Amino acid sequence: MKCGFVSLVGRPNVGKSTLLNSILGMKLAITSNVSGTTRNVIQGIYNDEDSQIVFVDTPGIHKPSNKLGSLMNKKAYNNTEGVDIVLFLVDIAKGFGRGDEFILKRIKEKNIPVFLLLNKIDLVKNKEKLLEEINHLKELHDFKEIIPISASKNDNVNLLLDCIKKELPESDRIFSEEDLTNVSTRFIMAEFVREKVLELTHDEVPHTVTCYVENYEEDEKVVHIQVLIVVDRENLKKIIIGKQGSLLKEIGTRARHDMEQFLGKKVFLETYVKTIKNWRDEEKYFLELGLKEDDE
Repeated sequence: MKCGFVSLVGRPNVGKSTLLNSILGMKLAITSNVSGTTRNVIQGIYNDEDSQIVFVDTPGIHKPSNKLGSLMNKKAYNNTEGVDIVLFLVDIAKGFGRGDEFILKRIKEKNIPVFLLLNKIDLVKNKEKLLEEINHLKELHDFKEIIPISASKNDNVNLLLDCIKKELPESDRIFSEEDLTNVSTRFIMAEFVREKVLELTHDEVPHTVTCYVENYEEDEKVVHIQVLIVVDRENLKKIIIGKQGSLLKEIGTRARHDMEQFLGKKVFLETYVKTIKNWRDEEKYFLELGLKEDDE
């Protein structure tokens, strides 16, 4: 049996979380068009008859503007250590830019097999230009594989899995077949709410929002969940609540749909909004809000 760890790295919004969800065939990591959506390192465990692959989804590497941004970069870099393969995702529709060059330079230092994944090929109309770009990228590093993919369309994802298996060592399963991820159900529920906030507020509420579960109670048929939405300015709180609470209600409705699909049970969801000024620069909030491990 082939088993091992595979890390997904790249700039924000290149499709790492979308690829993870596509591989697993389920929604585990939230996605949005907002840069910095992924903040925590999420492991998604893929099982089939002849392999177990632990995919490590990392925050997008970017130029940080606060302590939260620095923490996210640290998480991303740390999780290229000790893995068997690095999947380096590039948004090929936008091209290979300076941010990608910076990440590649750091990856080269690790001496780990690197697959270059050219994501969003469904958005590339000129296939000849794509081939030219691939030939150019071959010169930048001795990539183990260069694979054009579309994570959102599931294009070449099975090919990617086959290539990964060829590089992994023979080993017993690392986790049981029932294990899905390293993060708690409470964390996933809070992330579902945060995704809907980003989805419905667009550019109005960027990195300034986070969510965590204050209460989680479950019986055989129903789950009761209370989620606190945290922002750093009072005007953002008003935006999220909306006129007569309309936007907050829609956030709850959409998040509850994802929760029920994930849990397979009816969910009663309550959401609240709270302002904590400058929480992104206050390390004491990172652990409380689930953004920092105890041993960091």
